[in-house]
Amino acid sequence: MEWQDEGIVLGARRHGESSVIAEIMTKARGRHLGLVRGGRSRRMQPVLQPGNSVLVTWRARLDQHLGTYQVEPTTLRAAALMESATAVYGVQAMAALLRLLPERDPHPHLYEALGIILENLQDPASAGELFVRFELAMLEDLGFGLDLTRCAATGTQEELQFVSPKSGRAVSREAGLPWADKMLSLPEFLANGSRKSADGESLSAAFDLTGYFLRRHVYEPRGIEVPDARSGFVNAALKALAANP
Repeated sequence: MEWQDEGIVLGARRHGESSVIAEIMTKARGRHLGLVRGGRSRRMQPVLQPGNSVLVTWRARLDQHLGTYQVEPTTLRAAALMESATAVYGVQAMAALLRLLPERDPHPHLYEALGIILENLQDPASAGELFVRFELAMLEDLGFGLDLTRCAATGTQEELQFVSPKSGRAVSREAGLPWADKMLSLPEFLANGSRKSADGESLSAAFDLTGYFLRRHVYEPRGIEVPDARSGFVNAALKALAANP
């Protein structure tokens, strides 16, 4: 068995004296593990850092085997990502999200989104907004997608201001006001067709929105804690945005 694909490094763990098991989000084959012989060498260690883009060749006798990777760097961005807390936590938080997916399950749109976010992690406003949309895409792929396009009660697409915590569907201002204290806020930049950009208040509300449904549908049923990297990214992104609105 052999194939070649482009990918983004999510992490690597030591295996034996000189090798590592690399975890790579590939474009066509999803999150895929493989053994990199000599992965702890001076030449390979900088390549196998989270956030780097690589070209990988995977080989194994049978498809279900772990297999071995040959890795060639294409974009080495890990060093630049270490320069800000937003970027450091962002890489870790997205890797943790992708680990919620089954291994070797293709998600090419998430691969493309990951690459875009990695290129924008130095801009807290863009990074925060893109990260929220990444979490929404993750919920969709995990089977818990939110419907933010029209009001669950009236069907209108105008003045969508709330999200029902039960159904995950948008609710208009008029229909939701009587139960506003029980509703989640829908930031305007996430509303269908909106051209608004996120600010500190709306970005915080968006993090609360996706965080609620991730906890309810994903983390709590699996009996796992929300990764610390997510709260680290949220705090860093909001702090950076407040300092440079």
